[in-house]
Amino acid sequence: MLAKLFSATVIGIDAFKIEIEVNPTGVASTSIKDSAISIVGLPDAAVRESRDRIHSAFISSQYMVPRGFTVVNLAPADLKKEGSSFDLGIALGILGSMGVVDPERLGRIAALGELGLDGSTRPVRGAVPAAAMFASEGGISALLVPESNAKEAALAAQGKYPVFPVNSLREAVELLNRGRGTPCKAEITEFRPAVNGPDFAEVKGQLAARRALEIAAAGGHNSILSGPPGTGKSMLAMRLASILPPMSMAEMLETSRIHSVLGLLSKNQPLINARPFRAPHHTISDAGLIGGGRDPRPGEISLAHNGVLFLDELPEFKRNVLEVLRQPLETGVVTVSRAAGSCTFPARFILCAALNPCPCGRGEVDLGCKCTAEEKRRYLKKLSGPLLDRIDLRVTVRQLSQDELLRAPSGESSAVIRERVMAARDRQQKRYAPYGIYSNSQLESALLQKFCVPSASGEKLLKDAVSRLKLSPRAYTRLMKVARSIADLAGCEKITDDHLLEAISYRENDINL
Repeated sequence: MLAKLFSATVIGIDAFKIEIEVNPTGVASTSIKDSAISIVGLPDAAVRESRDRIHSAFISSQYMVPRGFTVVNLAPADLKKEGSSFDLGIALGILGSMGVVDPERLGRIAALGELGLDGSTRPVRGAVPAAAMFASEGGISALLVPESNAKEAALAAQGKYPVFPVNSLREAVELLNRGRGTPCKAEITEFRPAVNGPDFAEVKGQLAARRALEIAAAGGHNSILSGPPGTGKSMLAMRLASILPPMSMAEMLETSRIHSVLGLLSKNQPLINARPFRAPHHTISDAGLIGGGRDPRPGEISLAHNGVLFLDELPEFKRNVLEVLRQPLETGVVTVSRAAGSCTFPARFILCAALNPCPCGRGEVDLGCKCTAEEKRRYLKKLSGPLLDRIDLRVTVRQLSQDELLRAPSGESSAVIRERVMAARDRQQKRYAPYGIYSNSQLESALLQKFCVPSASGEKLLKDAVSRLKLSPRAYTRLMKVARSIADLAGCEKITDDHLLEAISYRENDINL
């Protein structure tokens, strides 16, 4: 008896519907020796190994195994299938072909899950994109997943169909035969956007750096902090996510989809509802940063999507690793190409980098620096001009005085700063709503000329800055975007000379590069 049901495969971060077809040629048996299962449809090693897991799960669950030759086809046959998520679907398909499960009812459901040798189900990666795909395409009446994946799948399903958690193969069979079960109840509205990171109120002094990070948050701009060790560069960067606006529901789902593909969601955290903050070590490879592998997976920059990517000790990163940041910093996506194909991952994040002014870190003779000019040049030469062009705000984090060190922090809290940032973002969203963007950092040339128009005196300031600082066209446009964000923070629709002067000051500070 031919049995059919659905499952899904994930390529990159996109899910594709897979139809599982099972056609047995023999009768049921209790002996594994009498049984042979052939899985076709471009399966990888993990999918082919499911035959042994399913045999053991059948015996542990007290089900007969089919005698003779059973063909399992994963259609479409030209799409590569990988991972252990097909175990549950293939097992149910075999039981449907044997009449243990009603094939007609089986044909309307989808199943995802790995089987243990004892018949239990184990969580799999990619439940969010798979559930979202089924919600978009339709064609199923229910989705069966391991209990650990149930909440994330239910959130992605958005009520389009019920999601049933199953702890074992036997539980899945009983649910299908009885036609009743308790679906997982999970609504996105249950998960309120949260704030990620410690509070700015804990930072002593550093008003200039705090102001720069506020502008970065308001417009989605990249920044770089330079200063001696111990001045608070990392402390400031770790608090950047705490002043970003709360995530929207669309952002929560999009970010969760990336984390789901990498298996980073759990039963206790089925949804990413706080802005990500990622801080990879400087020994990371280019594949670890942007994504890659034989079957491309998202990297750190995609895990930082809709949040903050912090690169501490920037010159210590390998040059080839830093250079791969150029495309995502410009476009908000990264394309990873391999022989088998290419995948595009979202990567719209705020880059916050930190560096020491020289190899020893002190930077000044008064502070004990003994680095020669040539040593400093070689150290900072690791950062290319095209990469620095894509960083909007350059800030020097100074050494605190004795009084500032002894004084208790008295700066504004993250909540107060976040209110100003949200007000600036609201202005941007209303302004750019017809154009499909939401922040100043996303402005293209045509919109830049429309919304970032300086006054006559402002044009003179800009001409002087371009000539004096030798700004490239890219650096000029980024300067104008920063000026637009400064104006939005001030509640001004027009960019004034004061806004331009402040934006230029972040370019004049060349952090000794």
